[in-house]
Amino acid sequence: MKMINDELMSSAAEQAKSKEIFLAGGCFWGIEHYFKQIEGVVETSVGYANGYTPNPSYRKVYTDTTGYAETVYVKYNPDVVSLEFLLQMFFKAIDPTSLNKQGRDEGTRYRTGIYYTSDKDLPVIEKVYSEVQKEYQEPLVVEKQPLENYYSAEEYHQDYLDKHPNGYCHLPQSLFEFARKAREKK
Repeated sequence: MKMINDELMSSAAEQAKSKEIFLAGGCFWGIEHYFKQIEGVVETSVGYANGYTPNPSYRKVYTDTTGYAETVYVKYNPDVVSLEFLLQMFFKAIDPTSLNKQGRDEGTRYRTGIYYTSDKDLPVIEKVYSEVQKEYQEPLVVEKQPLENYYSAEEYHQDYLDKHPNGYCHLPQSLFEFARKAREKK
């Protein structure tokens, strides 16, 4: 019994120190799969963020009339991976100068964005954003905003590329392998 209690307490302690960020990078299937490969990411889910209609569905979001972006919820252990590293990895997976388009996916639902739940994250977001901007002549079009709302997508979208390994994805397979091997230098 003591072992179970210790495990539960350890799990509760891990929960207490985990952090979250919401990232929109085009089709959420590939972005979720990409982040699941990164050491220190403990949970992901896909959904719709920062729109203006209640209870969006994929069919509604697909019309580009709801204001939502396909977004990935990323829960991570900051003792293993930092927000700065996760954001650097995010920028490796997107074209930050492409407005409302990633790969062949076009529309406002495919816009890029970093949506945060803690104002304490904003200086890190601004730092990484500024560093990435130096690599481009064009202005970055990645939104940096507080998370206004987030609705989980339908179950069939969750872990889509795990369920359908040969399913459509705008990200190349090599990027998943890159994420699997990436380690933060501390």
